Amino acid sequence: MKLSRLILPAFAAALTVAAQAALAQPLVSADWLRGKLDDAKVVVLDIRTAEKYAAGHVPGAIATDYEKSGWRVATSDGAGGALPPIDQVAALIGGLGVANDSHPVIAGDDFGAMARVYWTFKVLGHKDVSLLDGGWDGWRADAADPVSTAPAKRPAVTFAASYDASIRAELPEVEKAVATGSSKLVDARPPAQWNGTSKTSAVKALGHLPGAVWVDQTTALSASSKLKSKSDLEKLFAAVGDDPAVTYCNTGHLAATDWFVLSEVLEKKSTKMYDGSMSQWTADAARPMVIETK
Repeated sequence: MKLSRLILPAFAAALTVAAQAALAQPLVSADWLRGKLDDAKVVVLDIRTAEKYAAGHVPGAIATDYEKSGWRVATSDGAGGALPPIDQVAALIGGLGVANDSHPVIAGDDFGAMARVYWTFKVLGHKDVSLLDGGWDGWRADAADPVSTAPAKRPAVTFAASYDASIRAELPEVEKAVATGSSKLVDARPPAQWNGTSKTSAVKALGHLPGAVWVDQTTALSASSKLKSKSDLEKLFAAVGDDPAVTYCNTGHLAATDWFVLSEVLEKKSTKMYDGSMSQWTADAARPMVIETK
């Protein structure tokens, strides 16, 4: 009896470790993907435009245009790229042939867009999802990587979402962070938008959120469009510290890169992304903004 009491907890712990090891890695290489092209569970989602997909893609990849397929929606409260209703985005995923036991691998030519689709899967409770490191450029960098121009399609399935609010910041939480400093706000936009000398058409006012720190998402990427080393990323995001963090941008696109680095690479699992971002925040002129002064 005493022996079984010792063995059973150890066995359970071993199973837990094995299950954790089996989870998909956030970033996968072209070499890894090349070896998985015949794996029916692995579904490559090419989120580039239809024209780019038609010109060449990873063999078997399913086309789903990031801008046109419904991964983001504009809302009546000003958000330019918010998370769609859960049943709507779940139907989109199921229509692509991605089931709950599938392992989607996101490929594209914009890291922010790939990270946003990845985040969407995570918000819907899907654990096994990865980004192709370097995206399409990373795939094409090796002549051994095959390219297809034949369109691919999978039978539609039912994808059952399990909403995970722990990685999504909505407006009330951001208002609290601005008022109390309860979370570290991280601005992922270009310098001119951060300091208030320019803005996009989706945003109604210049500047950034009070109390925010700035990590331009492009600085997380190398010249080859791959993420920089973990040690470089730790230095780049040092200002975030160990505080809970909320990343934002204009419409919840660029912010996905900073969220991915903090949450999935640096393993700061308390990190959230504000998908409403500045488009939603500045829809009300009474909400505070800061313009950097020299």
